Amino acid sequence: MMHALLFVLHLLGAIVWVGGMAFTILVLRPSLIVLEPPQRLAVHREVFRRFFLIVWHAMPITLVSGWAMLFVFHGGFAGAHWTVHLMNLTGLVMGAVFVVLWSGPYQSFRAALAGGRPAEAAHALGRIRLLIMLNLGLGLFTSAIAGLGRFGL
Repeated sequence: MMHALLFVLHLLGAIVWVGGMAFTILVLRPSLIVLEPPQRLAVHREVFRRFFLIVWHAMPITLVSGWAMLFVFHGGFAGAHWTVHLMNLTGLVMGAVFVVLWSGPYQSFRAALAGGRPAEAAHALGRIRLLIMLNLGLGLFTSAIAGLGRFGL
């Protein structure tokens, strides 16, 4: 029962994290073209404030539940399938990318908006977008690896 609960937590955390990035890049950003630039910045401010708060919860839930399954139920890394090693690596890289995104470009974005510097905010937004695209690619790759691992490939 505990293994199933950890697996569900792991899966839901990944879905929320990767799905949120997919929505941001593939749906939200292109849809905002109908708004004037100041409105776009305001929407991004509100979306990121909410989404990044969610990621601060989903990321550790995903990582910790994965490690708990690995160490409690599968004996650690020694006997783990190569896909588990790769998922761990990409998950850690994704976490690091998010921390860099949050502590760097996102803080610059917030400060620029608060200081009434829309050009700086737009520049920071471009860096945020690139890091989200990187993490989305890593998240989709990790999901594919997880799928392969479930079939023993």
